[in-house]
Amino acid sequence: MGKGGALSDGVLKKIILSYTYVAIWIFLSFTVIVYNKYILDRKMYDWPYPISLTMIHMGFCSSLAYILVSVLKVVEPVQMTRDIYLKSVVPIGLLYSLSLWLSNSAYIYLSVSFIQMLKALMPVAVYSIGVLLKKEGFKGDTMTNMLSISFGVAIAAYGEAKFNSWGVMLQLGAVCFEATRLVLIQILLTSKGITFNPITSLYYVAPCCFAFLSIPWIIVEFPKLRDTSSFHFDYLIFGTNSLCAFALNLAVFLLVGKTSALTMNVAGVVKDWLLIAFSWSVIKDTVTPINLFGYGIAFLGVAYYNHAKLQALKAKEAEKKATQIDDESGKLLEDRSAEKSARKNESDD
Repeated sequence: MGKGGALSDGVLKKIILSYTYVAIWIFLSFTVIVYNKYILDRKMYDWPYPISLTMIHMGFCSSLAYILVSVLKVVEPVQMTRDIYLKSVVPIGLLYSLSLWLSNSAYIYLSVSFIQMLKALMPVAVYSIGVLLKKEGFKGDTMTNMLSISFGVAIAAYGEAKFNSWGVMLQLGAVCFEATRLVLIQILLTSKGITFNPITSLYYVAPCCFAFLSIPWIIVEFPKLRDTSSFHFDYLIFGTNSLCAFALNLAVFLLVGKTSALTMNVAGVVKDWLLIAFSWSVIKDTVTPINLFGYGIAFLGVAYYNHAKLQALKAKEAEKKATQIDDESGKLLEDRSAEKSARKNESDD
């Protein structure tokens, strides 16, 4: 580490990679959200079938992942036991299907801007679940930071012009399921000793999502679709939408695997701000001064989190160097001691 506390190449590389992963995820998430809103909204494409849309995404992701893994052999499948699959992959698939179902359903009832405000409550949920599952250590300052972000979002949500209680319940349920899923992904990738790349992640998880979603689809949406004779499957719309969803799924697993679930959700506040600006300027959603004030508070929390993360990286790098110096010093002392002992033995002889 150079003068003035400059960052080493290793830390700088980690920072650049982290922000690159975040930027890719924000772009793809932005695209999928706006695209899904366009398809589901009754005033736009007018296809209000969130379970069907999610199943199309999962079927597309499953098919592509299967081709890449089993047919083209681009990547090798992960060796895992039946027990690990049932206890780790299947629960993640269940939580993911529920999160996507409820989240997509909310777009029928709520504006894009208000949904993003509710989604930004997730950092506290992710951190709390991480502490309960012993993935995150409890720190008072971190929890205070998460609460400050949520407090800002709550103020922003207070100024919502179009409020629908059912839509809010759907979105809050999606937040709870998503927060649990994100923590479990990190546990599966790290604690179980299994290394998933983005393709193998979809290879194992997407079929589970499709299977779980098929149950409510048969009960809720299939009868409606069967009775709707005017619908014709638009391959361009649903094909490009599914392709965006596939790319987003890769970005999600990549971001969580390389950083953390908490990082992804705090970065999500940035994405939410961009979406709110887009929904206000393009979709013409109502955004009030109270909304903007609340998000200003949330961004202060994000800035503090990024600062704390940077300081932690610098401290970890310094500790690693200090440990290396101590080890080298200890080894040098041992060598000198051994050399003195050898000389003493020679003089005794």
